[in-house]
Amino acid sequence: MKYNFIVIEGNIGAGKTTLATRIADQYNAKLILEQFADNPFLPKFYNEPSKYAFPLELSFLAERYQQLKDELSKQDLFKSFTISDYLFSKSLIFAKATLQQDEFALFSKLFDIINSLLPKPDLLVYLYLGIDRLKDNIKSRGREYEQSIEKEYLEKIQMGYSDFIKQQSDMRILIIDINNADFINNRESYESIIEAINRDYEVGISRVTLD
Repeated sequence: MKYNFIVIEGNIGAGKTTLATRIADQYNAKLILEQFADNPFLPKFYNEPSKYAFPLELSFLAERYQQLKDELSKQDLFKSFTISDYLFSKSLIFAKATLQQDEFALFSKLFDIINSLLPKPDLLVYLYLGIDRLKDNIKSRGREYEQSIEKEYLEKIQMGYSDFIKQQSDMRILIIDINNADFINNRESYESIIEAINRDYEVGISRVTLD
């Protein structure tokens, strides 16, 4: 791989964890996966979003920062590079979609304080998948607490990522449209993603559409 720190991002159900894990296994990379399964606020949030949005986003902010700070500060001489299935800035993207205006203003201040302390990835890969495909993936993976996710919420998150990407001026960002591809079951699709990731990119936004 050409990059030392790669982040795979995407909306809920896009397949970022699956892709990051597969790449790490194949290329002997250090893998950083978001730890969300044990968050006590997540099931509560999906049932009562307005009540639990703020404690959920604060807890994710703290957990993501601590994990990335710890993992990125440790050097592993036996790993060829580092790959993660989340970007720290996703905290801001999700918070904007879930919090009230005054809550988001406070959250943004906290985010800005600690965001500058973390390194940015050499390449951000965003997996773009349409809302209907996301819903299908969420349903098929069977996490009970996710089954109540509304289409409107996924649309908000999708728009949040789009706005975030457009605002970045100092990152290499690769958007991969996977609407017509199945990199989990189709080897050629997966290899096409690897080929796309392993190209040289200038700072800015690049796009690839898989058939």
